[in-house]
Amino acid sequence: MKAITLSVISAVILSCVPIACGAQTLEKIKYGDFNSWITRNIKESRVLGGNVKKVYAIGPTATMGSVPYQGSTASPWATSNVMARIMGVTKGSNAVYPEEREGHGKCARMCTEIEHCKAAGLVSMDVVVAGTIFLGKMQEPVKSTKNPYSKMEMGVPYTRRPQSLVFDYKLVIPGTTRLYSSGFGAKKELPGADKAEALILLQRRWEDEDGNIYAKRVGTGRELIGKSTESWINGHKVAVHYGDAAAVYPLIPVERSYYARNRKGRLMPVHEVGWDSSDAVPTHMIILFSSGSGAPYTGTVGSEFCIDNVALQL
Repeated sequence: MKAITLSVISAVILSCVPIACGAQTLEKIKYGDFNSWITRNIKESRVLGGNVKKVYAIGPTATMGSVPYQGSTASPWATSNVMARIMGVTKGSNAVYPEEREGHGKCARMCTEIEHCKAAGLVSMDVVVAGTIFLGKMQEPVKSTKNPYSKMEMGVPYTRRPQSLVFDYKLVIPGTTRLYSSGFGAKKELPGADKAEALILLQRRWEDEDGNIYAKRVGTGRELIGKSTESWINGHKVAVHYGDAAAVYPLIPVERSYYARNRKGRLMPVHEVGWDSSDAVPTHMIILFSSGSGAPYTGTVGSEFCIDNVALQL
């Protein structure tokens, strides 16, 4: 088995210049201040009206035309915003937006929305979309709504052991119910409001001779935030727990495995096979923020989760 150790790449995609902040040292995530964005102008199919939809990505300020986006070499961030091409119909989906934050430049605003896709005689779909940002890449164009995890390349190389994930946030969760709508079948209203999610996972990954990817969980931090805030909460921390942290967030089941590229460039599920020792060193890090925390295509429509200044406390 060949270990995946890419600390050099880690230094490129993460800002490794420590910042003293009182008694703690913070390591900024590149573009984690969300002050610059890529604007994508996606031309939707004529059967949908042929309009141009603005779809945003996190990275160096730029404008792109109607082409698939595989991520920026400068930015480690990906979002749930995508170009979809289903049954030959091209549509842009956007639920993550840049937003002005008074006195702080911009922030990222993640929304839970219903994405409408209607074309006479072809398709008529309403899909609940939770705005999500994560470290990794989204594979475009998205060609189906099946197994959304298989379209996301999750995680980046990382070899440190941070104490916590740190960020500023503001949250609005309206109502007390959730809606399920995948675009196929009937919509379902479910009891209980959704919660926003902040997640950090540290894994030690390796690859076998057949290109299958495995991982042991090194560090775990997760928080579900279900209470709206009146203003910004600054410097919020999600602690990272090392070793067995099943009480915080269990191992990812096979059917919900995140994906990564193997050495041949093929996108493969990452099978978590156990908990690593409490002093293990990771090879990869997953960070994810989302306006929802339930199953795919399920959420409280109208939820808004704004975040800013994402960093790691070392």
